[in-house]
Amino acid sequence: MTRRLLLSHLSLILLVLLALEVPFGVFYGRSELSRFSHAAQQSAMTLAAVCEEKMEHGLSADLPDVARAYGRRTHSRVLVTGHTGTVLIDTAARARAGEDLSAERDISSALRGHPAVVTGDASGPGEELLFVTVPGGSAATVPCVVRTEYALGPLRARVHAVWMVLGVVGLGVLATVSLIGFALARSITRPVQALERATAQLAEGRITDPPATDHGPPELRRLAASFTSTATRLQHLLQAQQAFSSEVSHQLKTPLTALRLRLENFEPHLAPCARDSLDKALGETERLSRVVQGLLALARLEVSATRPVAVDLDVVVADRAAVWAAFADEQHVGIDVAVATGAQVWTVPGALEQIIDNLLSNALRFSPPGTAVRLATVTPRRDGGRTPLMAELHVIDQGPGMAEADRVRAFERFWRATDADHDGTGLGLPMVRQLAHAGGGEVTLEAAPDGGLDAVVRLRRAESAPHRERSAPLSERRHHPATPPPGQTRTGEPKAVRSAAHQRQTRK
Repeated sequence: MTRRLLLSHLSLILLVLLALEVPFGVFYGRSELSRFSHAAQQSAMTLAAVCEEKMEHGLSADLPDVARAYGRRTHSRVLVTGHTGTVLIDTAARARAGEDLSAERDISSALRGHPAVVTGDASGPGEELLFVTVPGGSAATVPCVVRTEYALGPLRARVHAVWMVLGVVGLGVLATVSLIGFALARSITRPVQALERATAQLAEGRITDPPATDHGPPELRRLAASFTSTATRLQHLLQAQQAFSSEVSHQLKTPLTALRLRLENFEPHLAPCARDSLDKALGETERLSRVVQGLLALARLEVSATRPVAVDLDVVVADRAAVWAAFADEQHVGIDVAVATGAQVWTVPGALEQIIDNLLSNALRFSPPGTAVRLATVTPRRDGGRTPLMAELHVIDQGPGMAEADRVRAFERFWRATDADHDGTGLGLPMVRQLAHAGGGEVTLEAAPDGGLDAVVRLRRAESAPHRERSAPLSERRHHPATPPPGQTRTGEPKAVRSAAHQRQTRK
């Protein structure tokens, strides 16, 4: 911004200087030539009158001395012709005495009584001359013609010197204006840069260097004060929300766990006909616990301001597939991994793992036994073969799929399909979208070509990130059977361990 303001000031000053100095320089050059020509013509007419008087009184022998004296005094070449145009006197080193010049235009014009002032080149290269030719009498009788030749080099040198002075003055004005303009631009842009730094710090979660409210123009001072007040208020709100999320998390976990334990303690004392109601109560308790955990996780995501980092997409996909392999075997569903991008992508720390866990849990839950879930990474190419800016992760299952309207609404909080036969809370996919957006990416649900659902996660590529060693294929990696990581249902909710009541529900 400083450069733009400075360039705008300099452009305006340069335009003003050009509008003033160029016309002045052109006018000065023309006026000097006109003045010099007029003075030379007047002087030549005086010499012509002297020559005419000498010839009338029979003193033609004095003409060479008069011509040479005039030439030395005016630094010019003098040529005198008779009334027929024949050269009588020539002060040049290579005299043209006796030569008939009546055919030359200026001599012919002077013989008819009309003075002529012309410019032309001499025999030498690059030498410009001024020719002043005047008659030595009236238009009726012209006894002689006087031509004086002046070198215009000194005159041109003076004009060029004036142009140099104008250029130096212009450069000096531009330098002075540059210093003043830079100081003014800095006084304007310094508060703006402070606001920019404060905005970046606020985006990261906390302002450590608030903008000064006593520098810059009054408008920017008021803006800085308003921004500081707003940012302070926003930080207080974020801190209050974070504190609330933390406190609620601790306050709700204990009573929900105690409620579930008390319900389970009723089981030995209930009649067989009441066991079904107890299982449903335990299921609702667990569902309430998952809802609370999901809401708290979303709240933490919304108030967090973690800066994205570059991670290896293929490595993370292979790692999560290996972790989920044991749970997939229990469901009699395979996991096919196709990674070939070697792409580094921007994502907040731990977000990509949570995204894959949620989407894999979804896909495994709705995949029929004997099918496979496909994890594939691709980098679509732009036209022209340039390196793409996005990398895609596809999680494709062979389940029943979803209608187009349901795929759009699936990212709404608490939304569940009308035919849902599970106890989802509708918070998993909104969390996936929030995690993708935090890294500058996006997630969509599309219909798979062979049926089922294709969850597509698009993440920004980190071209400048250093390349990391890719992990080995899934078939070469060793993993230990373990409890499956947190997953989600189609409407999605994080889930670590299934309760006994949930395990007894029928999977349709």
